[in-house]
Amino acid sequence: MGLSKRPLDLFDPTLSPGTIIWALAWPTIVEQILQVTVTFADSAMVGALGEQATAAISVTSSTIWLVNGWMNALALGFGVLMARDLGAGKQDRAKLVVRQALLTAMGFGLFLALIFMQISRILPSWIGAEEAVRPLSQRYLFIIALGYVPNLLMITVSTLLRLSGDTKRPLYLNAFNNACNILFNLFFIFPSIRIGRLLLPGLGLGVSGAAMATTLACSLTAILLLLVLFKGNHKIRISFRQRWAFDGQIQKQALKLGVPIALERSTLSFGQIALTKMVGALGTTALAAHFLAISAESITYLPASGFSTAATTLVAQSLGREDKVLAKRYANLCVLWGTVMMSLMGLVLYLFAPFLMMLFTRVEPVIILGAQVLRIEAFAQPAFGLSILVFGVMRGGGDTKGPFLISLVGMWLLRLPLAWILLRLTSLGLAAVWLAMMSDLMLRGVICLYSYKKGSWLRSWQQPH
Repeated sequence: MGLSKRPLDLFDPTLSPGTIIWALAWPTIVEQILQVTVTFADSAMVGALGEQATAAISVTSSTIWLVNGWMNALALGFGVLMARDLGAGKQDRAKLVVRQALLTAMGFGLFLALIFMQISRILPSWIGAEEAVRPLSQRYLFIIALGYVPNLLMITVSTLLRLSGDTKRPLYLNAFNNACNILFNLFFIFPSIRIGRLLLPGLGLGVSGAAMATTLACSLTAILLLLVLFKGNHKIRISFRQRWAFDGQIQKQALKLGVPIALERSTLSFGQIALTKMVGALGTTALAAHFLAISAESITYLPASGFSTAATTLVAQSLGREDKVLAKRYANLCVLWGTVMMSLMGLVLYLFAPFLMMLFTRVEPVIILGAQVLRIEAFAQPAFGLSILVFGVMRGGGDTKGPFLISLVGMWLLRLPLAWILLRLTSLGLAAVWLAMMSDLMLRGVICLYSYKKGSWLRSWQQPH
């Protein structure tokens, strides 16, 4: 069975670098496709409830992305540290890192749940959502926050498995998560479900039902991923019999890697929240189009995300073996292939923008406005792809500060000021926000190209003392 197969040996001399990169990248790309599919399904199902329901979710989306960014930062901090140890042949220490990651994930997940259950009460009003939208948004975020412990465990275990070289098991189990999410959506959102001539009763909970479906699916998937981690046949299998005491050195090293990633994600997500507030002033139609266009745009990230994960894994493990030549060879191939594929996805985004919007909604003004801004964004996809790939290489090399600084410059020194100026000095409306976004992504691409060519990421890692 697929779940019992031993992960790929990343240093098998009989395999070419290209073969190893593709073996790591394709399951991640497929997994991303499945995640985008479930996002499409979520948005389409909620979109069927009307503009207010879509706007209710869009109000909280930037905040949820912020929290997910923190979760991914924690997972990557421990994951890169573990990958370095595996590359250096320190398998026992790698397993110790995994155990520390689980302890931290449970504690941090509980903290996030308690904080954002409270924030859910005030966020919609602060964003400026219309009165009818606010209670829907409040309930949605509250229920999502209830599931932050299993959600963080799911993200952490998936990341650890991927960076150990095992990309297939996270693919299988995240596919299970997506399937459960869609199935639960059907029964939780709508009052009835028609399957052919058969009419089944549903709970009819609307927007709250979508949040419940997400939380329940994450909880089931987290349990299965933990079973894989404790029972599976792979390099980082752990058990309760091993030492679980708090390890200050590992925590410090993981924080050193993870905090800049969290700051990077915070920089972007707080910027998105500020943009959402600007868009909220343009009305419900603009808010719905903005949210759905971002969901549609996410399909273009798929190739870059897959190759970025491969780059992080291979660079981290290669440098753990102190083989800089191999690390650079892997990095060059990942950056080249990922950027080419991202450029092709930009073409898809431009040509099929109206169709992508129609996957989410049948409201004509929302489709027209969303397609307009998607075509603006399409021109930035090559540069955006390059930045995603270079960020993956930098993280694998232990340089997590570089992506943070680049994101800070792009979002806060260019995107937000430019959007504010264009909204006040022109009548472009939502297009002004997306023109600013395009400018930010193109600047990031230029800076990343320079940083990558400079090669400082090969020398950024410092071994723990």
